[in-house]
Amino acid sequence: MDGTISNVAAGSLAEELELAAGDKILAVNGHKITDIIDLSFQLAEEEIELLIEHADGEREIIAFEKDIDEELGAEFSTAVFDGVRRCKNHCVFCFVDMIAPNMRKTLSVKDDDYRLSFLFGNFITLTNLTAKDFRRIKNFHLSPLFVSIHAMNPELRAKILRTPLGAKINTQLNELERAGVEYHTQVVLCKDLNDGAELDFTIAEIFKRRPHALSLAIVPVGVTRHRRDKFELKQFDKVSAAKVIEQVEIFQKKSRAESGRTFVYLGDEFYFIAEKDFPPAEFYDGFPQIENGIGMTRNFIDEFRNAEEISPADKNFSIDVVCGTSIAKIFSRLTAEMPNVRILPVVNKFFGERVNVSGLLTGGDIIDALKTFGGTRDAILIPSTALKSGEEIFLDDVTVDDLRKIFAPAKVLPIHDGAEFKRTLKGSL
Repeated sequence: MDGTISNVAAGSLAEELELAAGDKILAVNGHKITDIIDLSFQLAEEEIELLIEHADGEREIIAFEKDIDEELGAEFSTAVFDGVRRCKNHCVFCFVDMIAPNMRKTLSVKDDDYRLSFLFGNFITLTNLTAKDFRRIKNFHLSPLFVSIHAMNPELRAKILRTPLGAKINTQLNELERAGVEYHTQVVLCKDLNDGAELDFTIAEIFKRRPHALSLAIVPVGVTRHRRDKFELKQFDKVSAAKVIEQVEIFQKKSRAESGRTFVYLGDEFYFIAEKDFPPAEFYDGFPQIENGIGMTRNFIDEFRNAEEISPADKNFSIDVVCGTSIAKIFSRLTAEMPNVRILPVVNKFFGERVNVSGLLTGGDIIDALKTFGGTRDAILIPSTALKSGEEIFLDDVTVDDLRKIFAPAKVLPIHDGAEFKRTLKGSL
């Protein structure tokens, strides 16, 4: 059990109560706290009794009064205090099972926790939800959730998830809908497994579940060189990816005609693989699944093009732009009139060359590529998506500071969006 405070905001109620980093909140008004959702609901009262365990093990009850809408002002080391719900499935395309051995432990955690789905948009399969969980989802109105569908054919879904519980998807979605819960969905698409007629069926079935179903994202399966599973997975090539785009466009046009929304979206990788242009921004309906790689490239391009024009920097100031191989051509087009900019597509040797997105680049591969590229550079721009959230560390535990030491005096700068990319290239370092 863990409700450890990691930070107390200055001037907050928590500071006034003399709470400090390292203190644990065990209970509120006698109610045992299991996560920050629980804590938020319990702290909605005006009269509060906190059971605190200090870092030295001493326990104390702190009683106080507060306004109903007054927040505590404390951050916690984890959002769930009773442990993350682990995934018990063995999906044929599980990416966690494809990472390299001996990587940091957090990368090997397969979560399937409805609370993290509500709080952070993590996708869940619903296979581990109990009747008690559904009641809590209903009572706390934990909506929207993010659900991994993969196939609406029960038998096929059970095969993909490798559990008979996967076949209960219709019953579980019905339960969410009875609870008034909305949800976003996703399909990891595998060639000759859940594509073709099966994909048609899946999309049609999710369409029927609108308005509870808010969106459907379809992303192509990715396979790293570390995969050892004997189940055969086929990846998409240029021809088959284009076929998927054409197939899904039928549903997209139908949805836009009916509701004015596209509803079903394809992962950016499909357009990269098929060498097709990306749809316009309005096609993505506000980008409801951008963190899932849906429309991220279109959004970046538009941010770049719409950013305020500034005077160009000294053309003698050289900049290297690090990126995955898939987006390199787009970066080259965006910087075509900037002779001081070099685009460096990094081949992913760590996970395998077919893994071509910027977000899965490792520090080691970037260092090797920069050394091979050679020449002089005044600045190196790296994709922030390749870094751990909130920290300047890559998947292989190489840090941005490591790059700064190796390539000094060049500045090494993580880039977060298209507008920042443009400003930096133009000289606003």
